[in-house]
Amino acid sequence: MKKLHIILLFVLFPTLVLSQEDDDIKWYLNLPEVTIYAERPIKEIGTQQTRLDSIVLSENIALSVADVLTFNSPIFVKNYGRATLSTVAFRGTSASHTQVSWNGMKINNPMLGMTDFSMIPSYFIDDAVLLHGTSSVNETGGGLGGSVKLSTKPAQADGFGLQYIQGVGSFKTFDEFLRLTYGNMHWQTSTRVVYSSSPNDYKYRNHDKKENIYDENMNIIGQYYPIERNRSGAFKDFHFLQEAYYDNKRGDRFGLNAWYINSNRELAMLTVDYGDDTEFENRQRENTFRTVMSWDHLSENWKLASKGGYIHTDMAYDYKRDLGNGIMANMTQSRSEINTFFGQVESDYYMGKKWLFTANVTAHQHFVESRDKSILQQDGNKAIVGYRKGRIELSNSISAKWRPIDRLGMSLVIREEMFGNEWTPIIPAFFIDGVISKKGDVVVKASVSRNFRFPSLNDLYFMPGGNPDLKKENGWTYDAGLSFAIGKEKVYQLSASANWFESFINDWIIWLPTPKGFFSPDNIKDVHAYGIEMKGDLDVALSKDWHLTLNGTLSWTPSINEGEPRSPADQSVGKQLPYIPEYSSTVMGRLSWKTWSFLYKWCYYSERYTMSSNDVTLTGKLPQYFMSNISLEKTLSCKWADFSIKGAINNLFNEEYLSVLSRPMPGINFEVFLGITPKWGE
Repeated sequence: MKKLHIILLFVLFPTLVLSQEDDDIKWYLNLPEVTIYAERPIKEIGTQQTRLDSIVLSENIALSVADVLTFNSPIFVKNYGRATLSTVAFRGTSASHTQVSWNGMKINNPMLGMTDFSMIPSYFIDDAVLLHGTSSVNETGGGLGGSVKLSTKPAQADGFGLQYIQGVGSFKTFDEFLRLTYGNMHWQTSTRVVYSSSPNDYKYRNHDKKENIYDENMNIIGQYYPIERNRSGAFKDFHFLQEAYYDNKRGDRFGLNAWYINSNRELAMLTVDYGDDTEFENRQRENTFRTVMSWDHLSENWKLASKGGYIHTDMAYDYKRDLGNGIMANMTQSRSEINTFFGQVESDYYMGKKWLFTANVTAHQHFVESRDKSILQQDGNKAIVGYRKGRIELSNSISAKWRPIDRLGMSLVIREEMFGNEWTPIIPAFFIDGVISKKGDVVVKASVSRNFRFPSLNDLYFMPGGNPDLKKENGWTYDAGLSFAIGKEKVYQLSASANWFESFINDWIIWLPTPKGFFSPDNIKDVHAYGIEMKGDLDVALSKDWHLTLNGTLSWTPSINEGEPRSPADQSVGKQLPYIPEYSSTVMGRLSWKTWSFLYKWCYYSERYTMSSNDVTLTGKLPQYFMSNISLEKTLSCKWADFSIKGAINNLFNEEYLSVLSRPMPGINFEVFLGITPKWGE
């Protein structure tokens, strides 16, 4: 911890800032007094949000959104291994407590209730906003921890454009990115393709096994942890995104976004597996198609928008094992099919500069089928494993935002939701912010909201184990924060924020083992999650050609089970929830000189317990770890094209770590990227 304290004091503390990168923010600079006055968007009154800029999102074609969040946000990314399932723990909650949308359409898996961020290439996202705690109620319900808004934007192309990037990395990894664009006064089109593949057979030190060292008399004289390879972890991921926008220049814009995913991934063997990898096959395949059509109408005082969308997902999981005769037998053949239809209507009405009224109605209709083709009953018939269900989800809200004077703003949101045939009680949220001092733009914010999350379809209906009697999770969340921003034009900009949050969540759902040999969910916990989030940016123009950018986050997030003991032996009450780090931090620094750019990224996660009792014996605790990545990029330009070359080193100090128990992570590894952007018609 001493190492952490030193780094935080000398690197992070000066840069604990709140990013305020928004097109609506206007800066007025008075150079002699070095003061800043900000016109804050009325739509964001009192909200706590983190916006990830386009530079961060397009920094590396090999990155997923999970990788971006790891180094640029205060939330914990739970990673099951390289190119495997990645989920987030937002403010001490679970993965299903984070709502995720893409161009307004919710993409949480209705079976599991969560989103796999490793399946979202960062190069496919043009804008990403994290809404913390109560702020998520502005967009949707169910985000007991928060929500993540992902979206694409018109390319702003003039004529034809092309960009191609080729990446080659350790473990025979190949990444390719291609983008074709075309634009004129009315039309903007974009085609993006990403393909990644790798045997993924990296080396790691296996701390779950020990090898003996013998002398010439076969006496044990020592032990060591063996170096092993990641077995059966190959992957091939293909993503295709087509966009088209039409603007009639009379206030109407039409859009079409279509995203196709084809993924074929092996699930790597655990560090505790002793078998030969040739005797097993553990594979997951996915085909997903998402599309959203939109219409936006803008006038002087109001905006009307409507969207329609569709999601189709086919997922297959196969587990095969050699019976000893060289024949691979199907042990598990899990299949699931999801069809979701989406519709949304939203309207904003501005009454002068002091009032904004918003109304929104959103609907998602899910049709889900889950089955296992391999399980037979004793009579030879297929056993019932899985389910076939449909469920409609409705969400509607109205809000009023009022700024009576420049220094004060207030917002009230009323939301109600329906899942199936069950409605939530009214979900209220109240926000307030005020400018304490215009010199330094010192702003104080506070908010309070109620929220509900319905059980996922697997929670309710999975066979065997589903519990149709589950109650919806519910709770109250409170936020308060302080921020400032100072700067001097063409010299520096510094801003900082600190936010306190507190959440009380009742009827927390968790899957537990049963005497019948399978797991089943139940409402067993009341959770108290609270803590502090700090974040920030510092931009400094060191000279005409030198520029330095520093970003940092720090969070303290106790998440405590305060429910009643289930038995006299229950030791989970009063303990931190499993896989939730109490402390986490990130630092990112970028130093630019002319056409050169050097990037350093660092993150830290404190120890995580793997058991609800916080028992630290055997494998009950994963140790803290630090992660450092660096990259160096050079851009070149000629008459007919721009070129870029980048080299990256991940896990610079060869840290040996685990994000999830028994899931090995790679050591130091390398990547090289070459890019070309022709100058069509220039």
